[in-house]
Amino acid sequence: VQLQASGGGSVQTGGSLRLSCAASERTFTYDYMGWFRQAPGKEREFVSAIKWRGSPTYYANAVRGRFTVSRDNAKNTVYLRMNSLKPDDTGVYYCAALIGTQYYTESKYTYWGQGTQVTVSS
Repeated sequence: VQLQASGGGSVQTGGSLRLSCAASERTFTYDYMGWFRQAPGKEREFVSAIKWRGSPTYYANAVRGRFTVSRDNAKNTVYLRMNSLKPDDTGVYYCAALIGTQYYTESKYTYWGQGTQVTVSS
């Protein structure tokens, strides 16, 4: 299975972007799809996650209230809507699929997308 992340770009502070993550196989199922990001010179960090079934969504404190994760199971695509973007949100954003329960732990994710660059200028 391959994950394809897209939707990154350059925006000014306060702008919005919507990232997409599509799985190459429509029959692919997982427990959680997560979003992580890596800023220049920093380690990759958890941003958000959503369960394959049900409504639970999870967010890092830094993005709660500004980012919204959603999914379209028919398209096997997960989205990350990012509003009120700040320069600190700059980084490469990765989507990843987890078969398991520890959605906040990067090392537990098995499948990773290639990343999409988000740049927020002040």
